[in-house]
Amino acid sequence: MHNTLFLAAAFLYAACALLPSSRGAVISGVTALAWAVHGAALWSDAFAPGSLRIGFAIMLSAALWVSVAAYWVENRNFALDGLRRLVMPCAVLATLLPVLFPGALMPLQGQSSAFGWHVAVAVLAYSTLTIAAFHAVLMALQETRLHARTVVAGSGWFGGALDQLPALLTMEKLLFRLIGIGFVLLTLTVLSGVVFSEQLFDRAMRWDHKNVFALLSWLLFAALLAGRRWRGWRGKTALRFTLAGFATLALAYVGSRFVLEVVLQRGVA
Repeated sequence: MHNTLFLAAAFLYAACALLPSSRGAVISGVTALAWAVHGAALWSDAFAPGSLRIGFAIMLSAALWVSVAAYWVENRNFALDGLRRLVMPCAVLATLLPVLFPGALMPLQGQSSAFGWHVAVAVLAYSTLTIAAFHAVLMALQETRLHARTVVAGSGWFGGALDQLPALLTMEKLLFRLIGIGFVLLTLTVLSGVVFSEQLFDRAMRWDHKNVFALLSWLLFAALLAGRRWRGWRGKTALRFTLAGFATLALAYVGSRFVLEVVLQRGVA
C-alpha cells in the first residue's frame, strides 16, 4: 500500500514541477495534495507496531516532505516559483527512493520514550537546512543571472522563474531565517544525541563518522551565524558556508547510511 502512495506522490510532484507559473492556484493545490499523499506514505512505511523503519531513503524522503511544506508556506508570502523548479524534481526522486531502498526495521522496545522526539527533531533539522540549501542554490543562480552580460528576460523554463524571484536582499533575509531555525534544531539534535549515546553506549559521544560530520556541520553553521552577526558576512561567503554545512550534514547520516545499506549491504548499525 505504501509503495502505491509513494508512486502517486511522485506523479503529483512531477505534475507540479511541470505546471506553468501562471497556474498559481493549481500549483498550490497540487502541491498540498502531493504533500498529503507523501505524508501518508511515510507514515504507513516508517511506523510499524513496536518498531521504526530507518535508512537513508526514508530519512531523505522525510526531509524532502518537510521541505515541500516549507516551500509551500514561503511561496504564499513571496514569489518563489524558482524554488518549486528545484524542490519538486528532488521530491520526485525522494518519494521513489523508499520503494527501491526500504531500509530496515529497528525495534523500539527498550528505547527511551523520548527517542521519538530525538528522531523528529533530527528530521526537522535536516529538512530545514535542506530547504536552506535549495534557497542558497537559487540565490547563486539569481546572482549569476543578474551579473550576466547578456540576459534575455524570461528566457527558458527556469530563467523566467528566476526573473520573478524577490530581490537578493529579501532572499538573503529568508535564507538566514531558515538557517537560524535549522541551527537551533540541529543543536537540539546534537544535544539529544549525546543523551541517547549515554543511555545506549555508556559514554557521552562515540567519535564515529556520523557524529564527527554532524559536529562539523554544526560548527560551520555556527561560524556562519557568528560571521553574519559580527562581521556582516553575506553574498558568496554566506552561500559557500551554507552549502558546505549542508553537504557535511548530509554525509553525517544520509551519506553514511547509503554506504552501509547500498555499498556495504549492511543493515542497522
